[in-house]
Amino acid sequence: LARAIVAQGQPVLPETVPDVTSATRDYQLTRTRDPDRLHQGLDRVAHDLLGLVRRKKEITRKWQAEAAAIHAQSLRMQAFPAGELSGRLGELRSIFRRRARGYEQHLPEALALICEASARTLGMRPYSVQVLGALIIHRGGLAEMATGEGKSLTATLPAIIAAWGGKPCHIITANDYLASRDAEELAPLYHACGVTVGWVGSHMPTAERQKNYSCGVVYVTSKELLADFLRDRLLLGNCHQAERRHIRKKLQAWGPAERGLVMRGIDTAIVDEADSVLIDEAVTPLIISQPHANQPLTEASRTAYDIAGKLTVSADYTVDHRYRDVRLTAAGEARLESLCSALPELWHGSSRRAELVTMALVAREFYRRDRQYVIEGDKVVIVDEFTGRMMPQRTWRQGLHQMIEAKEGLPLSDPSETLVRLSFQRFFRFFRKLGGMTGTALEAAGEFWHIYGLPVLTVPTNKPCMRQQLPSRYFADEPSKWQAICDEICACHGRGQPVLVGTRSVAASERLAGLLRARNIEHRLLNAVKHREEAEIIASAGQRGRVTIATNMAGRGADIKLGPGVAELGGLHVVLSEHHESKRIDRQLFGRSGRQGDPGTARVFGSMEDELLQRLGPARLVGGLPQAVLRNGDEMRRFVKHLVSLAQHAAERLAFNQRKAVMQTDEWLTDALSFAKSDMDMSS
Repeated sequence: LARAIVAQGQPVLPETVPDVTSATRDYQLTRTRDPDRLHQGLDRVAHDLLGLVRRKKEITRKWQAEAAAIHAQSLRMQAFPAGELSGRLGELRSIFRRRARGYEQHLPEALALICEASARTLGMRPYSVQVLGALIIHRGGLAEMATGEGKSLTATLPAIIAAWGGKPCHIITANDYLASRDAEELAPLYHACGVTVGWVGSHMPTAERQKNYSCGVVYVTSKELLADFLRDRLLLGNCHQAERRHIRKKLQAWGPAERGLVMRGIDTAIVDEADSVLIDEAVTPLIISQPHANQPLTEASRTAYDIAGKLTVSADYTVDHRYRDVRLTAAGEARLESLCSALPELWHGSSRRAELVTMALVAREFYRRDRQYVIEGDKVVIVDEFTGRMMPQRTWRQGLHQMIEAKEGLPLSDPSETLVRLSFQRFFRFFRKLGGMTGTALEAAGEFWHIYGLPVLTVPTNKPCMRQQLPSRYFADEPSKWQAICDEICACHGRGQPVLVGTRSVAASERLAGLLRARNIEHRLLNAVKHREEAEIIASAGQRGRVTIATNMAGRGADIKLGPGVAELGGLHVVLSEHHESKRIDRQLFGRSGRQGDPGTARVFGSMEDELLQRLGPARLVGGLPQAVLRNGDEMRRFVKHLVSLAQHAAERLAFNQRKAVMQTDEWLTDALSFAKSDMDMSS
């Protein structure tokens, strides 16, 4: 096995692919863990009790003592000569690669050596709390680590240990920028430990993907990884079993498809921002599709949208905002019958015309420009509601995308034909070893355990958190709220304190930007339309006098450091302009200030017209509150916070049911389609 030899600070890179036999490599190519069915009934109760045991604080305290001992051991290694350090790293790499008897007993020494290598190559020695996070991940848990505690460096420790085993290790990041940044910045540490590192991005050509996937550790987004996994399985066709491929090779009937594969299999996944990847973004399955020309459907979509504009809410159809559902009334069905002559004959049947027009009504009622999508040129680009990021390669299914194009007066694209689909939940359960980290996980600890078998353990901060949570402020209507937010921004800006304002949508961020321009307040705007400047804008958000407006994509994975003199002004002030549907996202935004013992402040603003309360709050209570809220006393503030909590709980329950429905669909397809019952184990 190759050994990284550090000579005068220059590491010699190891082999790209571990020296394993062709048969072993071929088996690893499609090897996946067969996910168990989710526990139900009394089994679910027993499983949940086991989860409570696995995340007891006593376990954290025990591992914390172990992490402190490892950190102390790494400090004693400062006296090691470079050759001795690299030599011992090579020996341990060989032990872990061979899985020699009792190899796990070498874990403390291995982590200590990696910490010392990090100090020498990166100038950063992991704190004992970072070592604790690494232990949690290595042992199959999810570490809740506060923002700014160094999660990127933490992930390198278990990743190196996993890569020493010779099997693929993927670190899942939030976006392409973070994947490339972490792979490049942390490469010296990986190389010193005898591990190659690469990253995969959305616009990377096939040859470059193959090269990077062959590395020991690969940084990649969840969408790219799953898409490449599915594309490889499509290329393999019915040869996804290693035994069948071996027979085909013997018969010399195997070749072109194999050369097109980009991955070398899956084994270990370390998920950064795990709550976003494994929960928020897991509502929708990933689907590989291809455009399928369907001129009759394209024509019918535009006509159906025009017909929908002639129907009247309440009289012809009802709208359920809580479940985002539209239903035609009896009068609406009768009116639709009189209007359907404009539709192509294929859609004259009662059920088909109702389905088509209902989809048009959904597009009219629930999808808003600069909230769920933006327009780039003549294309509708989906915006992820949880992250605020654009998803240019995605389209809505079942004609919805064409309906929104008709709504915006754009050319209608061809509908897509599904080739293969798989949910993110099921995909991540394919991995033999799964771990992760995030700043906010406790609220979803039960779901992490139920779906993925991941116990959530909280890692204490390296320094005490100095962030001050200021009293929330609520208003009767949105204009009053936005004016109050502007007043607070102006007050902070006047004394030089930087402000980061989080908004739920592109439209809200643009609205606030307009109000600040009217007051001549210089600011920087970060939303889905300006996503390319994200890293630079976020990195400078802590500078004196800086005002930054961002959708809730703000800063996930990017570090906000305070400029000179800002700490004396109170640090970064975070303003949450509207509660999100998940408490975790609210807390994630607050975590942008007060990193690593820095001072900071945070405040929530809200109104009775905010979408969360309007859609999911108790209708009678919300409707009667606006005048009472004008008093804005402590008792009223506590009451509104209670309503917000109820609405968020309802939203999280709905989202969980959606994710559960996606998983149930996967399981149903797996049972129903005989060719899906294999080690491929996916729905197509």
